Amino acid sequence: MIATETSPPLSGKTIALGVSGSIAAYKAADLTSELRKSGADVHVVMTESATQFISALTLSTLSRNPVLSSFWEEEGWQPGHIELADKIDLFLVAPATAQQVGNYANGLAPDLLGAIYLATKAPVLLAPAMNGKMYEHEAVQKNLEIVKGRGVEIIEPVVGELACGYEGLGKLASIETIAECVVSKLR
Repeated sequence: MIATETSPPLSGKTIALGVSGSIAAYKAADLTSELRKSGADVHVVMTESATQFISALTLSTLSRNPVLSSFWEEEGWQPGHIELADKIDLFLVAPATAQQVGNYANGLAPDLLGAIYLATKAPVLLAPAMNGKMYEHEAVQKNLEIVKGRGVEIIEPVVGELACGYEGLGKLASIETIAECVVSKLR
């Protein structure tokens, strides 16, 4: 579908929304809703640890698509994560934990998010969320530089109250900011 002045900005676009195991995972519900309101076909992919923060049922209801969370739950002869990696227009990971960033920087695929990252030719956006000390750690910063060098765009975290009780850099960017970055990337 070609977007017109009256059609939503993401009409006809397919997005894989990766959700990793951060307390900020609960914000994936609002992000999923916002992307759908903008016209996107949203497919949520969760790490096992993300399912401890928000349910797959919530995200499948909001996205109107089944949620992928395990290699072992895929059905049929064709791996669902590879099929998804082939059809998406954008791979967005929000929140992206230090572990996910490290997996991507090192070409690791211990979960569906890593496998989709390695298999897709679509643009990739990462929205990190973690403790500020973790975010500023040399290893995390090095991993972010590595993925940036491969064309991955980072939606920088913001300063705010963190789940650990600290105030500082590491809070997930606002849903509005993330959605604006997605629209800008897919225009």
